[in-house]
Parts: sequence; C-alpha cells; structure tokens
Amino acid sequence: MSAVPPNSASIQPASGLARALAQANLLTAAQLDAIQKKVQIEKSNFLDGLLQNGAINARDLATFCSETFGYPQLDLSVFDESMLPEKIIDAKMMQSQRVIPLSKKGNKVSIGISDPTNTVAIDQIKFQTGLSVDIVIVQHDLLQKLIDKISKTSEQSISDLAGDDYDIEFKEEDLNSGVVDTQAAEIDDAPVVKFLQKMLVDAINMGASDLHFEPFEKFYRIRFRVDGELREIAQPPLAIKDKLVSRIKVISKLDISEKRVPQDGRMKLVLSASKAIDFRVSTLPTLFGEKIVMRILDGSQAQMGIDALGYDPDQKEILLDAIQRPYGMVLVTGPTGSGKTVSLYTCLNVINKPGINISTAEDPAEINLPGVNQVNINDKAGLTFPVALKSFLRQDPDIIMVGEIRDLETADIAIKAAQTGHMVFSTLHTNDAPSTLTRLMNMGVAPFNIASSVILITAQRLTRRLCTCKKPVEILDEVLLAAGFLEEELDGTWKPYGPVGCERCSGSGYKGRVGIYQIMPITEAIEKIILANGTSLEIRQQSEAEGVKGLRRSGLQKVRQGLTSLEEVLGCTNE
Repeated sequence: MSAVPPNSASIQPASGLARALAQANLLTAAQLDAIQKKVQIEKSNFLDGLLQNGAINARDLATFCSETFGYPQLDLSVFDESMLPEKIIDAKMMQSQRVIPLSKKGNKVSIGISDPTNTVAIDQIKFQTGLSVDIVIVQHDLLQKLIDKISKTSEQSISDLAGDDYDIEFKEEDLNSGVVDTQAAEIDDAPVVKFLQKMLVDAINMGASDLHFEPFEKFYRIRFRVDGELREIAQPPLAIKDKLVSRIKVISKLDISEKRVPQDGRMKLVLSASKAIDFRVSTLPTLFGEKIVMRILDGSQAQMGIDALGYDPDQKEILLDAIQRPYGMVLVTGPTGSGKTVSLYTCLNVINKPGINISTAEDPAEINLPGVNQVNINDKAGLTFPVALKSFLRQDPDIIMVGEIRDLETADIAIKAAQTGHMVFSTLHTNDAPSTLTRLMNMGVAPFNIASSVILITAQRLTRRLCTCKKPVEILDEVLLAAGFLEEELDGTWKPYGPVGCERCSGSGYKGRVGIYQIMPITEAIEKIILANGTSLEIRQQSEAEGVKGLRRSGLQKVRQGLTSLEEVLGCTNE
C-alpha cells in the first residue's frame, strides 16, 4: 500500500472512503482539507464536495471503490428502473443516505451505493428492512439522479408529485408560539405523519385551494376545495383526530396545549431546492374537537400574468391604464375566495420595477413577491393597518397596497395617501363595483374624499372553467334571453357548452377557474352622483349608460366563448 501523504494524520478524513483516497495518493492533504472544510460549512455530503473539487470524477470514483473494497459495480445509465423493487427503503432514507434498493431475493436486498464505507446507511437499512444487505457500487451522480426521479424531489411540475410514498420537508416559520421540541416528539406518530403528508400532496396534485379537517361525533372528515367546490376526500378513523391536529399545530408553530380558542399560523412545504408552497393554518374549537382549515398559498399564481386572469380586452386596457397612473386609489371587491389577492398581486407585478417603491400591509401576506416590501399585520403587537399605513407614508412610497379596508381610520389614511401623490391599492367585501362607493360612505368617509381619490373599482367572481371534455348543449332562446343575452346575440354563430366529465377533471366536467369582472372607472358623471350622496342604484345606472358591463354580462361573454357553462354564471351572479 502506498505511503500516506505528509500531515495526513492531522487531517482526520471524514469517512473511510476519504482515508482510502488519501492512502492511494488520489487526494493531496491540501485537497482533502479544503473539501472537508467546504463540506462542514455547507453541511453537505463528502462525495458531493469531492466531485465538485474535481480531484476525481464520478466514474473513476466508482471504479476505485469497486476495486479497493471488493464490491461489484453496476452502470445505472443502462439499468431498467422499472425493475427496482418497491417499498423496500423509504424515500427519506434514500435521499438522506444516498442509497437505492436494486433487487430483493429471499431475505437479501442488493443496494446501490456510491460510498461503501457508509456503515450508518447500511446498518439503518438492515434495521428498517430486517434483511441482510449486499452492496453494489454505482456512480454517485447517476445514483442521485435516479433517487431524485423516484422520490420526486427534482424540479418538476407539482401535478407530477407522488402521493403515498413521497416524503416532504416542513420548514418552520419564525413565529412565536411557545412550542417546545418535546411536544413534537410526543406526536411524532409515523402513520399520522405519513397520512398528513399524503393529504397535502394530494391537495396540491388536485389543484385544491383549501383543506378542511372536520371532527364530528361519530366520524372525521377531510374535504378539499377544488375549483371553488368542496369535495370529500377521506374519512380517516376518528381516533387519529387529536394526533392529526397536534401534528398540524406543531409544524405550524401553534400551541398544541391550547384547544379553547382559535389560532392562526403558517407552515412551508419544501418540494425541492427551488420550489416551496406556503400554507395558512386556522384552527377553530367546535363541539367535537378542533376544526382545521389550511389555505394553500402558491406564489406562482401572481406570476401568471394579467392575460391569464380572464379580463376582456377592453377591461384589461382600462385596468392597466388606471394602475399606471401616478396617484389615486384602485379598489378590488368581491367575496372571500374570489381571487382578489391574486388580481392585486398581478397588478403589482406589472408595475414592479427597480425605480418604484412598493409597500404592502396584509393580514397575513399570502404571496411573496420579490422587490415588494411586505408587512404582516399583527394586532396583538400593535401593528394594525392604520399604524402600518402611517409608517409607509414616512418610507418614501410610490405605491401602497392595503390588504383590506375594514374601518374608517384605515380608509381615511388610505384616501389621504391617494390624495397626496401615492397610488393605493386595496380590497373591500362588497357585491359589485357601485355598492363599493356607498359602502365607503356608510363607513363615514366624506363623499368629496371618495370622489377625489378613487379612480377605478373592479368587482370579480371566479367561475369554474369547462374541461376539454365539454360538449355543445341545446338551450332554449327563452332561457338565454332570461339569463341576460340580447336578441341580436342569439344569431346562431355560437353555441353554449356544458360539462361532460372525464378522468382529467375527475368526472366533474370542470377543470380550473376563470375570472369574470366588472371594471368601473370613476368618471366625472359618477363623481357628481357621489358628491350628491347618490345611491348605488344611481351609480349603477350611470355606469351602465357609460358602457360598464355588470358581472352577469361579463359572465355571459365567457359562456359565448365556451369557457364556462350558463349554470356556472347564473350560480355566481345576480341580476
């Protein structure tokens, strides 16, 4: 055997493989020392650092390990991955220990490994499987690619994520909760953990917006809200409800000992190095236990672009003109779950440039938008909407976004900001655009302040989008006219479509949602009605005279385009 390089005794190699490489003169003392320091700082794998260093390539390393330690070598590039045995080693162990099961015969399992001196991995596999282990050497880079493909941790679309055997990582948010590590240990029940992971991944795969965990006297129910409708997904055993609630509370940094009052928290689901999804978690004490609702907050929605939201061309032009003005107020209205936040953030994304200072106050911030200064409202700590807004005005802002105008104080400050050279975006919970103005008056905002600050109001709803399996349906002209279509529109050049149902849409006939909008700019005529304390009916009549389409008319346009069904539009609009 070759002599050990000088000073190698002081190096203390990180593994048996490092020692073997040093003894074979394939690594100098300086190289080994540099690799070990880099691995220690980055908390990474020794083999990753070794290959990144360039002292040896993955193919030569595999050959060295096979010859030095006397194990057979396998080329994974020509290996048929469909032959891999299932459910021998879980995905978490494969990823953490860099091993993969290659075959199983009797009480023996052959494992592919790039570092045969990793005795910890080998011992864990023996313990987990109860089988004896045969070692096969494989290239480190090919091994990692195959593990990524199997465990679904490589960068890919969310819809391709696995369900049952997919292990995911929860990143703890920096929240104050008083939860201690011992609490996490107490409820670390493997079946419950795996079941929760499956529910979260299934919800993401289905494109759900919310998960509902609901306890009742004789059963426990889990429902997902998909395309605006709640669907029952599972009825797990009633006995797991407390463990499931405790598990969710721990990863959301909530107090698991407090069951008498509602709590709000957050958690982050890490899918890969560059993809993570946030969940907003809300607990509510009910008669038979705590109900939990988890809202999925996918920041990629704000990156879809304004064209994907469903605005008609004329509506889009009016909206873009309004949001690019130097000052004023733009209000987005609609019920909870109508997509107001996504619309606001899409607008912010359009005007988010290095030369513009944007600040937002939200409760809580649902979508992370780089380049925007986002503030989470914390009423308990005294950080309310008015306090945040007053602070923003001392921060040299160009654009301010207020998550919601809830009271007169918030409204007054926001309006004053709009009157003093700032663009202000916000939301209100009203049924349509005209009633938003009367709502502000009812709050106590002076009519002249409304007229001089608000420049545009958009009301919106989300209606289910027809799946590609849709088919034309026959609807009587009388029904179409009663719904709001005009005589001249029933010219036979188009046909309404209805749902069918296929595997892609899980039999519902609908896949995804599309927005319907009422875009109402505040014109001089409407300003005069506001100053005269006019009613929402007067404002509506004036806006319609100026060509503003109501929500129903906007929805009927989507029916003509074949994007949604008449039933959907009638179900989410009044006229």
